[in-house]
Amino acid sequence: MKITSQMVKELRDKTNAGMMDCKKALGETEGDLEKAVDLLRQKGLAVAAKRADRATSEGVVECYIHAGGKLGVMVEVGCETDFVAKTDDFLAFAKDVAMHVAAVSPVAVTRDEVPAKMVDREKEIYVNQAKESGKPDNIIEKIVTGKMEKYLSEVCLMDQKFVKNPDLSIQDLLNELIAKMGENISVKRFARFQIGA
Repeated sequence: MKITSQMVKELRDKTNAGMMDCKKALGETEGDLEKAVDLLRQKGLAVAAKRADRATSEGVVECYIHAGGKLGVMVEVGCETDFVAKTDDFLAFAKDVAMHVAAVSPVAVTRDEVPAKMVDREKEIYVNQAKESGKPDNIIEKIVTGKMEKYLSEVCLMDQKFVKNPDLSIQDLLNELIAKMGENISVKRFARFQIGA
């Protein structure tokens, strides 16, 4: 199948990947746009995994103020070099993450950072709900595991669906940026301030 420039442009718009990467992915998937998107995501994951152990001692602190000064977010995003920290793509990612935190209000960056008290409280609620509905013990465990998985994906920043594009999680966005920039990038922490909260 002939890969047209329009197909390459459409894939670039969806993934933000480089032109040659898009052309190659379309070639490998015989022009199937969805398969090409998946292929580029997998490559992004592979690049992210290779770079995961590199230190991210450079970066930016990005702020987002919303609702007439009633809500504000600060987020620290790290990278390996000052050069990457000054790129438009990196700064746009940091701004998007800050805006996302303002909109969705996650509890922690990753699952490991969710306070154990919160996890235990949620688990207890789910166990009691399942017991009250008369489910057998072996089923209760499966129900609780499923509900905990859903809960953690809703409160952890990296697992949340991006507000501007619910097809992608924040982790997907990060993986795409890592693949594009060619160095490790991490969301280190955030703080959310709201008047009256």
